[in-house]
Amino acid sequence: MDIFSLEGKVAIVTGACGLIGKKHCEALAHAGASVVVADINEIACIAFAKELGEKHLGVSVNVTEESSLKSAKEKILSRYGRIDVLVNNAAINDMFENPSLALEQSMFENYPVDMWKKSLEVNVTGVFLCSQIFGSVMAEAGSGSIINVASTYGITAPDQNLYKDEKGVQKFYKSASYPTTKGAVISFTRFLAAYWGNKGIRVNTLSPGGVENNQDDFFVENYSKRTVLGRMAKNSDYQGAIVFLASNASSYMSGANLVVDGGWTII
Repeated sequence: MDIFSLEGKVAIVTGACGLIGKKHCEALAHAGASVVVADINEIACIAFAKELGEKHLGVSVNVTEESSLKSAKEKILSRYGRIDVLVNNAAINDMFENPSLALEQSMFENYPVDMWKKSLEVNVTGVFLCSQIFGSVMAEAGSGSIINVASTYGITAPDQNLYKDEKGVQKFYKSASYPTTKGAVISFTRFLAAYWGNKGIRVNTLSPGGVENNQDDFFVENYSKRTVLGRMAKNSDYQGAIVFLASNASSYMSGANLVVDGGWTII
């Protein structure tokens, strides 16, 4: 099992305090890596890093701001002197402030351009900047693994029927921004894998399916029926995939999209 070991490696996880971000961190730490817990809330990052253990580090980052990322890079290099793994996990999904307007605003015809721009900035530009700033350290060292977290909606169009309740009433629509940005992440992975292949950096995508997280019962039922395994994911279901992509177990894998979705995309 040594090929799965991350002993002596330093792994950065963005969006580390989120639903699956924490599980990514736990998996990498369990495999032996020193984990950099990176997210907006510095207090939360430091607290979670302490939960993981003394050798881990919590840093505040805004993935859309170069200055924030460069500051984090200096802290990481000062502490560890290296960067071996980057998990570009930070992303946003549409949240409508007024639930009563969610149906109307989520319609493509009405979708606010400000929400479109914000998704592009975080979900695409954030991945670009993190890869550029942290990945350049790997390129200089001649090795590393970058894992870009996309989605099944970067591969297939949203099934809008999922968002209908038991009576068949459409509660809202999955907007264009999320699948568009996640599709861009998959394409960016291919670009970067080809560009940095001669630098010893592997770049791959992880495309997870939907994670159960206190959604409405009708949505969980609709989604579960759409998968061949008959359920939504647990937030721990991607831990094995993250360690695999980060470690030497995937040493001849680059530019690929690892789909872990309970069979969602095969039917």
